[in-house]
Amino acid sequence: MRLLLIRHADPDYEHDSLTPVGFREAEHLAEALKNEKIDACYVSPLGRARDTAEPTLKARGQEAQVCDWLREFQAPIWRPDDREKPHITWDWLPQDWMNEPILYDKDRWFEHPVMAAGNVKAEYDRVTATFDELLANHGYVREGGLYRAERPNHDTAALFCHYGVGCVLLSHLIGASPMVLWHGLCAAPSSVTTVLTEERRQGIASFRIWRYGDVSHLLMRGEEPSFSARFCECWTDGTRHD
Repeated sequence: MRLLLIRHADPDYEHDSLTPVGFREAEHLAEALKNEKIDACYVSPLGRARDTAEPTLKARGQEAQVCDWLREFQAPIWRPDDREKPHITWDWLPQDWMNEPILYDKDRWFEHPVMAAGNVKAEYDRVTATFDELLANHGYVREGGLYRAERPNHDTAALFCHYGVGCVLLSHLIGASPMVLWHGLCAAPSSVTTVLTEERRQGIASFRIWRYGDVSHLLMRGEEPSFSARFCECWTDGTRHD
């Protein structure tokens, strides 16, 4: 089985839609995917994800199932350096989390006081349990950290979603703390991450990230990937610190 995790194109967060650049990115994505083998499409209910999916679905004459659990990961936390307002779960400064060994631990990251106060594990479990239901419908049933291949197949499922929840899904598939993925990976808007099953022994499947954050559909058309999701390379750049 193949999964395509597609981050929404360049966002206009104020209107929950896309910027003019984002709409161009979505069209480039549609051009790249229109002839791909995709057996099922799933999309977040948020506008920026649905606007990203629309050109692809139209080009393919295909419909998508709207899935509430694919919306951006919703478990606000109170960041150690800012107790005045809640932040998205993964928005920590490096100096506030990288010296905390528990946040690297796949079995204990949610026990950190900040995560516990935000009840983050409950939302993580809700999202990943529903994700496993989708995979079971495609023939792969979760057993511990592996999947039982009840109906091994070469189906492709495309999931149009968001950066944060995409990392949650990947962390679940490969058995890693989501904190490491949230901070260690950067998926440009409209990028495509490909995950494949491997069945090295009959009936026992695991998922492996084959390609992360592919933006070749932009580069081939001379479109520079937008900066959203990144922070400035140097402090003096002034492009984005927070």
